[in-house]
Amino acid sequence: MSDNAKWILSRHTSDLGLLIQVSLLLKEGRNGISGDDKDRVATLMRKSGTYNPRFCDINQSTIDSKINQMAFYMFGYKDNRKFLFSPLGNLFLKYKEDSVKRNKIFLAMLWGLQYRHPHSNTDRDFNLYPMRLLFKLMSEKKLNNRLFVSEAVYFVVVKKNITIDSYDELVKDILSFRLKSDEEVKRIFLKEGLKSTTLVNAVYEFDYYLGKILKTTNLVDISIGKKIATLPHGATTKRSLKKNYYSVSETMKKLVSKLESNFSFLDEPISLTKAKQELEIKKEIYNFYPKILLDEIGEGTESYDILKLPNLIDKYSNNENNENTDNFEDSLEQGFNTFYNVSAEKIGGPGNTDIKCIYLEDNSIFAVEAKSTKNKLSLVNDGRLKAHRIKIGAKYTIVITPRYVPAVLRDIQGTKSVIIKANTFSEYLYNSILEDERNINYAEIHHLVVDNLGEDISNQISDITMNKFAASGELYPDATN
Repeated sequence: MSDNAKWILSRHTSDLGLLIQVSLLLKEGRNGISGDDKDRVATLMRKSGTYNPRFCDINQSTIDSKINQMAFYMFGYKDNRKFLFSPLGNLFLKYKEDSVKRNKIFLAMLWGLQYRHPHSNTDRDFNLYPMRLLFKLMSEKKLNNRLFVSEAVYFVVVKKNITIDSYDELVKDILSFRLKSDEEVKRIFLKEGLKSTTLVNAVYEFDYYLGKILKTTNLVDISIGKKIATLPHGATTKRSLKKNYYSVSETMKKLVSKLESNFSFLDEPISLTKAKQELEIKKEIYNFYPKILLDEIGEGTESYDILKLPNLIDKYSNNENNENTDNFEDSLEQGFNTFYNVSAEKIGGPGNTDIKCIYLEDNSIFAVEAKSTKNKLSLVNDGRLKAHRIKIGAKYTIVITPRYVPAVLRDIQGTKSVIIKANTFSEYLYNSILEDERNINYAEIHHLVVDNLGEDISNQISDITMNKFAASGELYPDATN
């Protein structure tokens, strides 16, 4: 262990059942969690042995701690004192009574967990998918498909990034470490423990909290070994280092292999740099929704097609491979047709708007322009958009794009066009579909557009999404795991 920086793993929850209970309370009470709700959670926590009040009974900070852990484990994200469930978080709760499917969904949630993480205090220098790396090592034939706690906390949880070369070196280091006797390992850990509490904390977080979560969800098998050392932690507290090792459970090996083949531990995590707005980054990170999982649990193609549509809008808007824009236009046409009071038709081609829409409440026409881009949209030619509007008799134009340079706002100022960011629109659509796929009303967006022509209305739509679909509560703005 070269320095004091390590992965910060979520503490104070080793029972996923408690997180399910808090999730259901948030789902049921969108305007907050009542005192009776808190009492129910307190009772469950006492029975499970995870809550033993020293000075006072359960309070809002106790609930907040659980919500922070839900955010860490990818149930959803927090914004402006509200909690919005992710697609996988909602799917997890749908199958909460089916432990086999529920556990597979939880594995996929862990697969999307990255460092840096929006709701973890792990140092900003870390840049990798930690759970993918752990499962890769637990599946490594050279390591006999097992990973010892001592190896995980000494070598793995300090990894800041990973490449194929550094992975090979990591495996070699672990194999070399395995040649040491238990007494040698004990001396190493005791010596490191005198320098700082980092290694001792890592043992506790990994083998007690994360380990229990992984075991109770049947993601791993744990072989319990003898105690190697008793590690001091402060003046009176001690932690035990045991010769435990972890391996992927038989029931999860197939899914782990499929996930690794399609979403590698070597993939670059989504950047949390200031170049993007914090809320936009959270949407992108928590939007992880692999079709591999849905096939595995038999969710069905119809459900996938409906719920995947917002993801496709977001995906095709970014145009990562510099392909033609047909896919983006097709997905937006389907997206606007999910509103029961909109009829959308893709037109496209030179001199035409991309999508012609009719708002059926008053038979007014509006245009949708699909601006996919790998980088940032640098120009909006409103003269061209105006010509498109005149051609179809449109009242206004909605420009949908993933991102743009600030000058684009000047291009539309004083015009009959508005901008909506693609992931903001897809998030609104996803939650609307989840709530009631047959009765999605376009009216609130229509009125928002009419009242804010010449502007970017993404923030207003995000506010609508949070107010309609997010759970309220006295949530801490920053996670403390």
